[in-house]
Amino acid sequence: LHEPMFYLLSILSMADIGFTSTTVPKVIWDIQTHCRVISYAGCLIQLSFFNFFGCLDSVLLTVMAYDRFVAICHPLHYTVIMNPRLCGRLVLVSFLMSLLDSQLHFLIISQLSFCTKVEIPHFFCDPPQLLKLACNDNSTNKILVYFIGAIFGGIPVSGIFFSYYKVVSSILRVPSSGGKYKAFSTCGSHLSVVCLFYGTGLGVYLSSTVSHSPRMSAEASVVYAVVTPMLNPVVYSIRT
Repeated sequence: LHEPMFYLLSILSMADIGFTSTTVPKVIWDIQTHCRVISYAGCLIQLSFFNFFGCLDSVLLTVMAYDRFVAICHPLHYTVIMNPRLCGRLVLVSFLMSLLDSQLHFLIISQLSFCTKVEIPHFFCDPPQLLKLACNDNSTNKILVYFIGAIFGGIPVSGIFFSYYKVVSSILRVPSSGGKYKAFSTCGSHLSVVCLFYGTGLGVYLSSTVSHSPRMSAEASVVYAVVTPMLNPVVYSIRT
């Protein structure tokens, strides 16, 4: 349990708990009380925490991809490279990047002007939906939000792709089929979680830019904001 992967899994579990806690309790409260109201300050706080934990999930998955890269491509140096100090620093960088992403979204959305009693066609304060409801001209803010999303989403995805490119290249050089299977099996859980998280997240991101149906966007958001964090422990527990 003191191995780097389990240490990173514990941080990922904490991020998943925070990710779902920003939206699910409010949804349950709204259903029970039939009062679907959130204050302006509450909306900004929810938005900040949602972006923070969402980005933290994304960056941690990249760190875990790097861990698999070192384990397969440099097995003899694994314990030296992935030492507790490096793991702590990688987690700290993940927290700082997530905080920066969260605060940038907070600053952009706080600059918008809204009419009184705005109805958000979503189950939480989603930045793309808030941009559509703003009263003032927000074309610059839209560009900034999608640019920030592309940067903080693109860098982790690039890191994961690069890590697995190296992993696959290294595995293909293994002569025995048993050795290849053993190497691939160590990445199975991580790959499953990556596909779940980025597949649904990318679907929501693209649907908000292409589709004008709020219901479709909300339904897709339920998958990556609620279902995916719930499945992460199941996927990793089966492997463990």
